[in-house]
Amino acid sequence: MISLSCSPTKSDENKLRDFITNHLKVIEPKLKAMNLADWNANLTGDKKFYDERAVIELEVNTIRSNKSDFAFLKDLKEKGTIKDSLLQRQLTILFNQFAKNQIDITLMKQIVDKQAEIASKFNTFRGRINGKEVNDNEIADILKNERNSAKRKLAWEVSKQVGREVAPMVIELVKLRNQAAKQLGFENYYVMSLATDEQNADEVIAIFDNLKQLTDEPFRQMKQVLDTSLAKRFGVKVQDIKPWHYANPFFQEVSEYGEADLDKYFKGKNIEEISRTFFAGIDLPVDDILKNSDLYPRKGKYQHAFCNDIDRLGDVRIMCNLADNLYWMDTQLHELGHAVYSKYVNKDLPFLIRTDAHTFMTEAIAQIMGRQAYNVDWLQTMVGINEKEKPLLQKALRDNKRISMLAFSRWSQVMVRFERALYQNPDQDLNKLWWDFVEEYQFVKRPEKRNESRILRDEPDWAAKIHVTQYPCYYHNYQLGELAASQILNTIIRDIIKQQIRPKGRTEISFAAKPDIGKFLKEKIFVPGSSYYWNDLLKNATGEGLTPKYFVEEFVK
Repeated sequence: MISLSCSPTKSDENKLRDFITNHLKVIEPKLKAMNLADWNANLTGDKKFYDERAVIELEVNTIRSNKSDFAFLKDLKEKGTIKDSLLQRQLTILFNQFAKNQIDITLMKQIVDKQAEIASKFNTFRGRINGKEVNDNEIADILKNERNSAKRKLAWEVSKQVGREVAPMVIELVKLRNQAAKQLGFENYYVMSLATDEQNADEVIAIFDNLKQLTDEPFRQMKQVLDTSLAKRFGVKVQDIKPWHYANPFFQEVSEYGEADLDKYFKGKNIEEISRTFFAGIDLPVDDILKNSDLYPRKGKYQHAFCNDIDRLGDVRIMCNLADNLYWMDTQLHELGHAVYSKYVNKDLPFLIRTDAHTFMTEAIAQIMGRQAYNVDWLQTMVGINEKEKPLLQKALRDNKRISMLAFSRWSQVMVRFERALYQNPDQDLNKLWWDFVEEYQFVKRPEKRNESRILRDEPDWAAKIHVTQYPCYYHNYQLGELAASQILNTIIRDIIKQQIRPKGRTEISFAAKPDIGKFLKEKIFVPGSSYYWNDLLKNATGEGLTPKYFVEEFVK
């Protein structure tokens, strides 16, 4: 009896290790299969792959809906008996994954099926101009080069046509998601999504409130200059500038500001090879990534770009629709930024933390890389420019990047606030709400009679933005990523390049042929994976937690 009473019991840490081992035996192959189905769906537009992905996603979510497993994880979290730091991180990740799936299985299936239906519709849709099917690249070309306002208007309207197709389904999906969130005790899906992603909705909005105040006047001044230039170009009065007079259909970036036309430097150049050479030069080679990727447009294929880490073991891929212009150079560098982050996470880490520290951290790396396309020294190294035009081009690029960052910060305000309001009340007049936010934050006038009837699904321009329909409660991470990108870049300049550079000159630092930068990123950002809470990782890498200070110094003041 004495020996029995003194026999050792399995510790909570060992119980958790056993749980993780058994869980991953089931879940890891399913996640790989789901990623492959997602890749094939976007590659081909074939409904069978969307259906396959939906089936696997439902299986994964069902596993994570297990009540007794969640009770076990919750008990461990509340007891605080897990002291091993890597086990603590895995427990946090598992708890959040299970927490958001503690819903009715029937409701879960409805959500997954509706998501697949929307993705299939959105990704395969092509608008028509005068009866001819056009893709996103063709619409972008019209909005960049066409001088006739009527033709521009038509192209802009065509870019929104997909919204009519998917808006009713999106509203239905929002209500299903909210129903699930309320079952779990959350106010709505938006709040739940951020909470289970280690973020607080109110804190995120507070950051955006601060950015709004800081950018109000600089953006107003910039836009006045831009609108004056556009009015002259298109032969209209400044007060008659419409949404279709901007080169981007959502005015989320500004490529038309000033005299610098960067497209000419990429005309006839091989974007794939430029990116391959660049990443090799910073000791982050991407040959294996590009080998597995799909980079050029075709019928039925997803028209945008993304990165997919298939198995967390090295099969990292990007999907693009390359053309020989600045937009796709920036995008290619951006997606490969995501890819090298995934590729160089320490493969000896446990599966659950063998990924980025947070979504906005991988966005930060992607954005740092994308910024290189606007760097005059980078351009000189990678594509060659005339030495005589370098000084003027440098100033133009500096101004252009500042304007683009200001414009994006205001556009992200629209997305974040609209999506939050969408989940707060999906039955309100969403079309009016969308244009209210566009006018308030982007200072862009809504087109006359666009939604004159104020019927909910009349002209749902909001639903034409792919992130609202397919990547819910995500967009704030792009702006947080920009903040982190400036913070990381400041550290690189201070600790790696070791130069005294004024804040507005940080973007002018070229990474080309600087392997020490790649080494820093690998060691400080990539290798740790998700071993640390995201703010702790930033502190370890840069010396301080996330702050807007460096972004504001660089692009706003």
